[in-house]
Amino acid sequence: MLITAGRVLTGSGTYQEDGAVLVKGDSIAEVGPRAQLTERAGPDGLHLAFPDATVVPGLIDAHVHLVFDGSADPLAALRESDDDALLAGMRQRAEQLVSSGVTTVRDLGDRNHLALRLNEEIEQRRAPGPRIVSAGTPLTVPGGHCHFLGGEVTGEAAVRDLVHRNLAAGARVIKVMASGGGLTKDGPKSWQPQFSAGELRALVDEAHQAGVPVAAHAHSAAGIAASVDAGVDTIEHCTWMTEDGFAPRQEVLKKIVEQGIAVCPAVSPHWQMAARIFGEERTKVLFGQVREMAEAGVRLIAGTDAGVQRTGFDGTLAGALGFYAHLGMPNDQVLDMATADAADALGIGGSTGRIKPGLSADLLVVDGDPLSDLSALKKIRAVVAAGQVHGLGSRPGQQS
Repeated sequence: MLITAGRVLTGSGTYQEDGAVLVKGDSIAEVGPRAQLTERAGPDGLHLAFPDATVVPGLIDAHVHLVFDGSADPLAALRESDDDALLAGMRQRAEQLVSSGVTTVRDLGDRNHLALRLNEEIEQRRAPGPRIVSAGTPLTVPGGHCHFLGGEVTGEAAVRDLVHRNLAAGARVIKVMASGGGLTKDGPKSWQPQFSAGELRALVDEAHQAGVPVAAHAHSAAGIAASVDAGVDTIEHCTWMTEDGFAPRQEVLKKIVEQGIAVCPAVSPHWQMAARIFGEERTKVLFGQVREMAEAGVRLIAGTDAGVQRTGFDGTLAGALGFYAHLGMPNDQVLDMATADAADALGIGGSTGRIKPGLSADLLVVDGDPLSDLSALKKIRAVVAAGQVHGLGSRPGQQS
């Protein structure tokens, strides 16, 4: 398959004008000028021409929960559904994701390893969807955040055992609830840490021995500090909550930068409504903290927390990226957060996240120029995930 376009993103902020991508099987074979690759590809095979469009890497949503339905009460559906019903809903949500240009997601917690089952179906091409980097069962304390997903543990031995079971099931990331969270109304508050330093170190040690990264859900300033000291690989949310408000710790922020820990703020696509929900003052603080982390040199990656209350799976990532542009971050950096930087943080940079020979053919074709206007990411012409074409628009210049 040959895809030609007015622009092909070949590096951070760098286009190959009048470019082309040659795909063989599920991988990118060559990237270069249209005339050169058209001659090399020959007349046979599928040729998709988009002379006025842009090809960028498929998007990566680094924080989703496919097991939740994104309704006003996602826990109600979870409680009322057996695993077969949940999996059926997850299939629909996976199809929505790939149709919206998301070709990879990191699923940070489900029930009974359903996301792993779904990823197997997608890999075997029995269901459409993105690549799923799944955490399996998230670790929490008894009665802790998301305890209803089955990951309650106490003590270092139990922590290691659940990590081991997740890894044996095929998990490619380990998720720990290092603080409470708003979705669990009867659990610890978001500002409260959940695990001891020893338990966190045991968890990270067990995962890292297997070469698997650790993602820590941490709203709590104390939970963030403990996660950094334990050596986690990414921090989710990272809102620096205390009992009295918000308090970023400069010494911890410095460690995050020095240790190369990535932060996924998990911004809602409805971020523009934040002031209405949280109030002007609190919203100003929350937005300012993300800007402060970016200016300090923290490696930010994009995620939406899709599945939680009123956060769906259809175009949510493209909508959320506008938040970072609102903070003043340049569009090329924002696009990297949802492609190359996210892939590197997830440990899959050698497989996807860039338009480069040898990597998976994960591509998004859009009208317009996303380096000038990020909203172009919503104007989808075609999506290619692992060499499979999804959501082909009605206006490709040529198909054969």
